Amino acid sequence: MPDCFIYDHVRTPRGRGKKDGSLHEVTALELAAQSLRAIRERNDLDTTRLDDVVLGCVDPVGEAGGDIARAAALKADYDDTVPGIQINRFCASGLDAVNFAAGEIMSGQHQMTIGGGVESMSRIGIGASGGAWPMDPSLAVKSYFMPQGVSADLIATKYGFSRDDVDAYAVESQKRAANAWEKGYFKNSVVPVKDINGLTILDRDEHMRPDASMQSLGSLNASFVQMGELGGFDAVAIQRYPEVEAINHVHHAGNSSGIVDGAAAVLLGSKAAGKKAGIEPRARIKAFANIGSEPGIMLTGPLSVTEKLLKKAKMTFADIDLIEINEAFASVVLLYMKHFGLDPDKVNVNGGAIAMGHPLGATGAMILGTVIDELERRDKKTALVTLCIGAGMGTATIIERV
Repeated sequence: MPDCFIYDHVRTPRGRGKKDGSLHEVTALELAAQSLRAIRERNDLDTTRLDDVVLGCVDPVGEAGGDIARAAALKADYDDTVPGIQINRFCASGLDAVNFAAGEIMSGQHQMTIGGGVESMSRIGIGASGGAWPMDPSLAVKSYFMPQGVSADLIATKYGFSRDDVDAYAVESQKRAANAWEKGYFKNSVVPVKDINGLTILDRDEHMRPDASMQSLGSLNASFVQMGELGGFDAVAIQRYPEVEAINHVHHAGNSSGIVDGAAAVLLGSKAAGKKAGIEPRARIKAFANIGSEPGIMLTGPLSVTEKLLKKAKMTFADIDLIEINEAFASVVLLYMKHFGLDPDKVNVNGGAIAMGHPLGATGAMILGTVIDELERRDKKTALVTLCIGAGMGTATIIERV
C-alpha cells in the first residue's frame, strides 16, 4: 500500500460564533477558499497536480450547501480540473476528510489531495440541516436519543467526575491555549482572514478566556438542567443506564466546546507527487479507523476507536508521544485519560476546543495540524488524534513525523 504524506497544513483563526463575532461577515465559502489559497501560496502549488479536495461541513445548507469543497476550490482560483467533495461525520468531519483524502492516495488511485473542513456557525446555526435521529420517534426511542450536553453530564455522573473536576480541566485548557499563543506556537499555521481589500479581519482565536478561574467558572449555571429534567432526557439516560440514580449536571459554557467559525486545509500526497512538486513531507499517515459506539451515551467513541486503531497499527500508548482528543466537553477528555491511564502532560498540550472553540466541520483537521507542529517543536515522533461524534461514533488517526 502506498504511503500518504502530510506536506503542509493551515487553518484560520477561530472567530466567536455569534453575530458580534469577527468572522460573522465572512461566509463559509470564503473561509474555506482562504484556507485553500493559503496552502497553495505557501507551497507554490500548481493546482493541476491536485486530484481532489475533500472538506468536512456538518451543516451544509443555505450558503454552505451544495458541494462546498468544489465551490471553494473554484473560489480560490484552483484549476478547473480540481474536483471537490463535501462529507459529514458530525464532529469528526474534518479529520475524516483528511482520512478520506489520504485513503485516495493510499489506494494508489490519486497522487495529491487536500483534506480539511469548514463551518460558519455564526451564519448557519448548529443543527440547521436537521436529521432523522432526534426527530423520528421510531429511531429516537430505540436508540435512547438525548442531547449531547445531557450525554456529557451522564458520562460525568456514571464515571464520577465532579463539577470541580470538569471546571479544573477547563481552566487548564484555557491556560495552555493562552501559553501557546503567547509563545507563538500557532504562528506558522494560522493564516489571517482578510476582507476584500486585503485588510485583516481576524488573526487570533477569538473565543479564548485566559482569565478563567475556578471562581469564575463556579459562578456559571449548569447548561443542561432544563432539557434534562423538564425535557425528560434525564429519564431517558437513567432508563438506558439504570445504575445511575440521578444525573449530576456539571457542564456549562465554560467547560464545553465553544461555538465558533473557522476553516482548515491539509495538503497530502504520495512521495513521488511531493518530489515532483518540490516540497518536503512533514509527517506520514500511519493508520486511521472509525467505529460506532452506544448512541445514547454517545460520546465514548474515542475509547473504542483508539483501542481498534492501536491494535490495527500494532502499537500501544508507549509508542505515542502526543495525543489530541477534541474537547467537546470536559468529561469526554477526563474519561479518555482515566480509561487509558494517560499522563495529562501528553494530552491536548496546547489547549483545545474548550478554550479555542469547535468549528464542527473543521476541528479534526485543525487539531491534526496542531499536533504536527507540536511534534516538530518537541522533536517527537508519533501522535494520535481522535474525536467523539454525534449518534455514537469515534474517529482516530495516527501520524508519524518524518
